[in-house]
Amino acid sequence: MSATRFERAIQAFDRANSLDPQRELVDGIERPRELVQAERLSKWIERVAPQASEALRLAARCQHLRRWEIPRDSYPAGRSGYLKWRARLAEFHAQVSGEILEQLGFDDATIERVRRINLKQGLSRDAEVQAMEDALCLSFLEHELETFAEKHDDPTLSRILRKTWAKMSPQGRELAGELTLPERVRRLLEKAPAT
Repeated sequence: MSATRFERAIQAFDRANSLDPQRELVDGIERPRELVQAERLSKWIERVAPQASEALRLAARCQHLRRWEIPRDSYPAGRSGYLKWRARLAEFHAQVSGEILEQLGFDDATIERVRRINLKQGLSRDAEVQAMEDALCLSFLEHELETFAEKHDDPTLSRILRKTWAKMSPQGRELAGELTLPERVRRLLEKAPAT
Protein backbone atom coordinates (compact mmCIF):
# COMPACT_ATOMS: atom_id res chain seq x y z
CA MET A 1 0.00 0.00 0.00
CA SER A 2 1.44 3.38 -0.98
CA ALA A 3 1.97 6.16 1.54
CA THR A 4 -0.49 9.04 1.65
CA ARG A 5 0.65 12.52 0.74
CA PHE A 6 0.63 13.41 4.47
CA GLU A 7 2.83 10.40 5.27
CA ARG A 8 5.21 11.31 2.44
CA ALA A 9 5.49 14.83 3.85
CA ILE A 10 6.31 13.50 7.33
CA GLN A 11 8.89 11.16 5.79
CA ALA A 12 10.45 14.04 3.84
CA PHE A 13 10.65 16.23 6.96
CA ASP A 14 12.15 13.34 8.93
CA ARG A 15 14.73 12.63 6.20
CA ALA A 16 15.78 16.27 6.24
CA ASN A 17 16.06 16.35 10.03
CA SER A 18 17.89 13.01 10.13
CA LEU A 19 20.88 14.84 8.59
CA ASP A 20 21.38 16.89 11.76
CA PRO A 21 25.01 16.41 12.84
CA GLN A 22 24.06 17.15 16.45
CA ARG A 23 23.10 14.03 18.35
CA GLU A 24 20.91 13.37 21.34
CA LEU A 25 20.98 10.25 23.47
CA VAL A 26 17.50 8.72 23.65
CA ASP A 27 17.03 5.43 25.50
CA GLY A 28 20.73 4.72 25.12
CA ILE A 29 20.77 5.37 21.35
CA GLU A 30 22.33 8.41 19.68
CA ARG A 31 19.85 10.01 17.28
CA PRO A 32 19.77 13.23 15.20
CA ARG A 33 18.70 16.01 17.58
CA GLU A 34 16.19 17.79 15.32
CA LEU A 35 14.55 14.51 14.35
CA VAL A 36 14.07 13.71 18.03
CA GLN A 37 12.71 17.22 18.67
CA ALA A 38 10.22 16.90 15.78
CA GLU A 39 8.97 13.55 17.06
CA ARG A 40 8.54 14.96 20.56
CA LEU A 41 6.64 17.99 19.27
CA SER A 42 4.34 15.77 17.22
CA LYS A 43 3.55 13.71 20.32
CA TRP A 44 2.73 16.84 22.29
CA ILE A 45 0.43 18.07 19.51
CA GLU A 46 -1.42 14.73 19.75
CA ARG A 47 -1.99 15.39 23.46
CA VAL A 48 -2.73 19.12 23.26
CA ALA A 49 -4.95 18.89 20.16
CA PRO A 50 -6.12 15.30 19.55
CA GLN A 51 -8.30 16.49 16.66
CA ALA A 52 -5.50 18.53 15.09
CA SER A 53 -5.86 19.48 11.45
CA GLU A 54 -3.48 18.09 8.87
CA ALA A 55 -1.81 21.51 8.69
CA LEU A 56 -1.13 21.59 12.44
CA ARG A 57 0.29 18.05 12.40
CA LEU A 58 2.52 18.96 9.45
CA ALA A 59 3.62 22.18 11.16
CA ALA A 60 4.63 20.26 14.27
CA ARG A 61 6.89 17.98 12.28
CA CYS A 62 8.69 20.81 10.43
CA GLN A 63 8.77 23.50 13.14
CA HIS A 64 12.58 23.43 13.38
CA LEU A 65 13.38 21.86 10.02
CA ARG A 66 17.16 21.80 9.31
CA ARG A 67 17.73 24.21 12.19
CA TRP A 68 21.46 23.42 12.42
CA GLU A 69 22.05 25.08 9.04
CA ILE A 70 21.79 28.52 10.66
CA PRO A 71 23.88 28.24 13.84
CA ARG A 72 23.32 30.56 16.77
CA ASP A 73 26.90 31.79 16.64
CA SER A 74 26.31 33.17 13.13
CA TYR A 75 24.50 36.05 14.87
CA PRO A 76 25.82 38.45 17.52
CA ALA A 77 25.74 37.44 21.18
CA GLY A 78 23.08 38.90 23.44
CA ARG A 79 19.32 39.22 23.33
CA SER A 80 19.16 41.31 20.15
CA GLY A 81 21.30 38.81 18.22
CA TYR A 82 19.26 35.93 19.63
CA LEU A 83 15.97 37.49 18.50
CA LYS A 84 17.34 38.15 15.00
CA TRP A 85 18.56 34.56 14.81
CA ARG A 86 15.17 33.21 15.89
CA ALA A 87 13.34 35.39 13.36
CA ARG A 88 15.64 34.24 10.56
CA LEU A 89 15.21 30.61 11.61
CA ALA A 90 11.41 30.90 11.57
CA GLU A 91 11.45 32.25 8.02
CA PHE A 92 13.94 29.57 6.95
CA HIS A 93 11.83 26.74 8.42
CA ALA A 94 8.70 28.11 6.76
CA GLN A 95 10.45 28.46 3.40
CA VAL A 96 12.03 24.99 3.38
CA SER A 97 8.89 23.22 4.61
CA GLY A 98 6.81 25.11 2.04
CA GLU A 99 9.13 23.94 -0.75
CA ILE A 100 8.80 20.33 0.39
CA LEU A 101 5.02 20.56 0.65
CA GLU A 102 4.77 22.18 -2.78
CA GLN A 103 6.89 19.41 -4.34
CA LEU A 104 4.50 16.85 -2.83
CA GLY A 105 1.48 18.56 -4.36
CA PHE A 106 -0.05 20.28 -1.35
CA ASP A 107 -2.30 23.20 -2.22
CA ASP A 108 -1.35 26.82 -1.54
CA ALA A 109 -3.89 27.14 1.29
CA THR A 110 -2.37 24.22 3.24
CA ILE A 111 1.18 25.46 2.67
CA GLU A 112 0.21 28.95 3.87
CA ARG A 113 -1.60 27.50 6.90
CA VAL A 114 1.49 25.48 7.90
CA ARG A 115 3.57 28.61 7.42
CA ARG A 116 1.27 30.75 9.61
CA ILE A 117 1.28 28.14 12.37
CA ASN A 118 5.07 27.82 12.30
CA LEU A 119 5.53 31.60 12.32
CA LYS A 120 3.03 31.76 15.21
CA GLN A 121 0.94 34.35 13.42
CA GLY A 122 -2.26 35.14 15.30
CA LEU A 123 -1.05 33.56 18.52
CA SER A 124 -3.68 35.14 20.76
CA ARG A 125 -6.50 34.59 18.24
CA ASP A 126 -5.79 31.25 16.57
CA ALA A 127 -6.42 28.03 18.52
CA GLU A 128 -4.03 25.98 16.38
CA VAL A 129 -1.22 28.50 16.75
CA GLN A 130 -1.81 28.42 20.51
CA ALA A 131 -1.76 24.60 20.43
CA MET A 132 1.64 24.77 18.72
CA GLU A 133 2.92 27.21 21.35
CA ASP A 134 1.65 24.96 24.15
CA ALA A 135 3.31 21.91 22.56
CA LEU A 136 6.61 23.78 22.16
CA CYS A 137 6.54 24.93 25.79
CA LEU A 138 5.59 21.49 27.08
CA SER A 139 8.32 19.81 25.05
CA PHE A 140 10.83 22.31 26.46
CA LEU A 141 9.64 21.71 30.02
CA GLU A 142 9.69 17.94 29.64
CA HIS A 143 12.90 17.41 27.69
CA GLU A 144 15.17 20.47 27.88
CA LEU A 145 14.46 22.37 31.06
CA GLU A 146 16.46 20.13 33.39
CA THR A 147 19.67 20.61 31.38
CA PHE A 148 18.91 24.32 30.96
CA ALA A 149 18.37 24.63 34.72
CA GLU A 150 21.77 23.11 35.48
CA LYS A 151 23.44 25.97 33.59
CA HIS A 152 21.52 28.91 35.07
CA ASP A 153 20.92 30.50 38.44
CA ASP A 154 17.47 30.78 40.07
CA PRO A 155 16.71 34.35 38.88
CA THR A 156 17.47 33.48 35.24
CA LEU A 157 15.58 30.21 35.43
CA SER A 158 12.64 31.91 37.13
CA ARG A 159 12.50 34.54 34.38
CA ILE A 160 12.44 31.86 31.67
CA LEU A 161 9.74 29.92 33.51
CA ARG A 162 7.57 33.06 33.85
CA LYS A 163 7.89 33.74 30.12
CA THR A 164 7.12 30.12 29.27
CA TRP A 165 4.11 30.07 31.60
CA ALA A 166 2.76 33.33 30.14
CA LYS A 167 2.81 31.87 26.61
CA MET A 168 0.76 28.83 27.56
CA SER A 169 -3.00 28.39 27.56
CA PRO A 170 -4.84 27.13 30.66
CA GLN A 171 -4.85 23.65 29.08
CA GLY A 172 -1.11 23.84 28.47
CA ARG A 173 -0.50 24.91 32.06
CA GLU A 174 -2.63 22.03 33.31
CA LEU A 175 -0.58 19.57 31.26
CA ALA A 176 2.62 21.17 32.56
CA GLY A 177 1.40 20.48 36.09
CA GLU A 178 1.33 16.76 35.28
CA LEU A 179 5.02 16.63 34.31
CA THR A 180 7.62 15.09 36.59
CA LEU A 181 10.14 17.88 37.09
CA PRO A 182 13.16 18.32 39.38
CA GLU A 183 12.25 19.84 42.75
CA ARG A 184 14.09 23.11 42.10
CA VAL A 185 12.29 23.56 38.79
CA ARG A 186 8.90 22.63 40.25
CA ARG A 187 9.37 25.12 43.09
CA LEU A 188 10.22 27.93 40.66
CA LEU A 189 7.46 26.92 38.25
CA GLU A 190 4.90 27.05 41.07
CA LYS A 191 5.98 30.64 41.70
CA ALA A 192 5.96 31.55 38.00
CA PRO A 193 2.30 32.61 37.70
CA ALA A 194 2.45 34.74 40.81
CA THR A 195 5.56 36.76 39.94
